[in-house]
Amino acid sequence: MTQLIKKIMFLTLLGVSFAINALSADLPVKISVTANHADWVYKLNEKVKFNVIVTKEGKPLDNVEVSYEVAQEKMTPMIKKTEKLKNGQLEIEGGTLTTPGFLRCIVTTNIESVKYRGLATAGFEPENIKPTTTVPEDFVQFWDKAKADNAKIPMDAKLTLLPEKCTEKVNVYHLSLQNYKVGGRAYGILCVPKAPGKYPAILQVPGAGVRPYNGDIRTAENGIITLQIGIHGIPVNLDPVVYSNLSNAALDGYPTFNLDNKDTYYYKHVYLGCVRAIDYIFTMPEFDGSSMAVQGGSQGGALSIITTALDSRVKYLSCFYPALSDLTGYLYGRAGGWPHMFSNKDNATTAKVETSRYYDVVNFAKLIKVPGFYTFGFNDETCPPTSMFSAYNSINAPKDLFIVKETGHNTVAEQNVKSGEFIFKQLNIKLYLSTHNY
Repeated sequence: MTQLIKKIMFLTLLGVSFAINALSADLPVKISVTANHADWVYKLNEKVKFNVIVTKEGKPLDNVEVSYEVAQEKMTPMIKKTEKLKNGQLEIEGGTLTTPGFLRCIVTTNIESVKYRGLATAGFEPENIKPTTTVPEDFVQFWDKAKADNAKIPMDAKLTLLPEKCTEKVNVYHLSLQNYKVGGRAYGILCVPKAPGKYPAILQVPGAGVRPYNGDIRTAENGIITLQIGIHGIPVNLDPVVYSNLSNAALDGYPTFNLDNKDTYYYKHVYLGCVRAIDYIFTMPEFDGSSMAVQGGSQGGALSIITTALDSRVKYLSCFYPALSDLTGYLYGRAGGWPHMFSNKDNATTAKVETSRYYDVVNFAKLIKVPGFYTFGFNDETCPPTSMFSAYNSINAPKDLFIVKETGHNTVAEQNVKSGEFIFKQLNIKLYLSTHNY
């Protein structure tokens, strides 16, 4: 198999939940902001310089006025100025940090009444970032009891074939499972190879939002059972207008529903639903009984870590820019993870902060015992890198980290390629692919 074919394959496999980033390729004006170290990483007290170039149709613009600010992610700017470019460029003295974290330089300009924006984020000893959240004394017991209670609820699996989605190689189903309480449900799209045999499986956990799902048929065509789940307890194959209506009304703001009660917080049924999905996979006669991976990005990145920590049947995970990490960062003068529920400190009641500790990715990351692939960028404004490193640095299991520093809350091709390579290697798919001439 040539390298080109491999790359094309991995771009189409295992990437259905992630947007391919086009960056600003189609914009006539581009603001390029870079840090003066090639890797954008610095020692504490070492000063960073940010270099700015503004171009139009590839040519530098001179004498253009730009505004910029330098700050720790989501924090009040330390530097805020307006200057004019000289020879199309500007060098900004960005200062430094005395504790591990990130400094972000955001640059804007107006050209012909259109606002353009660029940014770069410098890391200061990110490998030494420590979480601000702490592990509750009964953390493991709390989740062991929740799982035990959920296991008593009959699964009541309902599988509906979707003929219009099936292919020559794959059967596609809408799956419904009872979860969390009698009458509560979890839903997903299950894709199963048609050829007789035993197959590994991937649980694909979703990013934030309310939407339908189509299933990962391409990966299933290459010999992997895939189960792509939703989290909201509603079918995942309805008319898109249903999800739009729910997103703007009943489910608007769901990440903070019941945050003041750890026993009824919204994400409790979500986390248990991920385990319930694995329960179902282990009942499938087509499953090989052991090769189980979890994959997701953003909210799904969080769920990939959480599910792996909660369920020892998961043997591998692939995690893109995990949300819900170190949520209490804002209470200690730095950015916390999405959904930023404590960015307004008035929301940080004792009950809400206490509940967050039972659901923070950091505290699950400490329980990870299996190999994982992790990837994110320094320029992520949704999931600040400080929060993501808080989780990543808490993992003591084998871990591969792939940083694409320029990326924000998005995925580029190389991340999908490396994630695919990791998952396929761990699930031992190489032999299957070579014998089928892919």
